[in-house]
Amino acid sequence: MDAAAKRIVFSGQVQGVGFRFTALNIASHYRLTGYLRKLPNGDVEMFAQGPEKMVDECIRDIQDSFVGSIIHIDIEDAAPDPKCTDFKISF
Repeated sequence: MDAAAKRIVFSGQVQGVGFRFTALNIASHYRLTGYLRKLPNGDVEMFAQGPEKMVDECIRDIQDSFVGSIIHIDIEDAAPDPKCTDFKISF
């Protein structure tokens, strides 16, 4: 299976709704590595890497979990980061 790394920025009502913890649980379910972090403007950035199909399904599951809260998602390919060995919330 092809490995992929993506940087995703979620915009909308993604603070104070359990977004990062829910996204962490979903990413862990898919056994991805990477991180989530709050950006200064209130958006949430996610770096996720793993099998491309799993990364895409993870993003779709997060979207489905927060229908009505996410206004925009920006997804771009990223370089894999071998230092990411688990998935975590970065503060």
